[in-house]
Amino acid sequence: MFFYTAKAHIKGGKKYPNINGSVTFKETKNGVLVTAKINGLPQSKDNCTGRFFGFHIHEGTSCTGNESDEFANAKSHLNTTNCPHPFHIGDLPPLIENNGYAYMSVLIGKFTIKDILGKVVIVHDMPDDFTSQPSRKFWNKNCLW
Repeated sequence: MFFYTAKAHIKGGKKYPNINGSVTFKETKNGVLVTAKINGLPQSKDNCTGRFFGFHIHEGTSCTGNESDEFANAKSHLNTTNCPHPFHIGDLPPLIENNGYAYMSVLIGKFTIKDILGKVVIVHDMPDDFTSQPSRKFWNKNCLW
């Protein structure tokens, strides 16, 4: 049984214009079911593995920016509970590229639809190490959105 649903449309930026897809959020009694379907991701040159991409909900409400930072208005990872990384509300499992496509579905209990409604969902060019506190400049510089 789903209580609320929300959807984010993923669109590539200047560096990766072919990226597109969607992320759906379905609230259940056990948490929020997050499902990502992303196409057009840069592909791994290694035949043995796919590329890993960071995947986060950011505190900003717009994927816009300025001349020096295309994604400045996405701001940092959503972290309304002031938890350390990787326990920010906006920290999601990484996406794994497979021939330019990524699919991921996970049940998360650390936020509700109301907590994230209107926020920005970002696919980062670099994987998350789940240890260091990401700096805004580093992560937003590599956003794919």
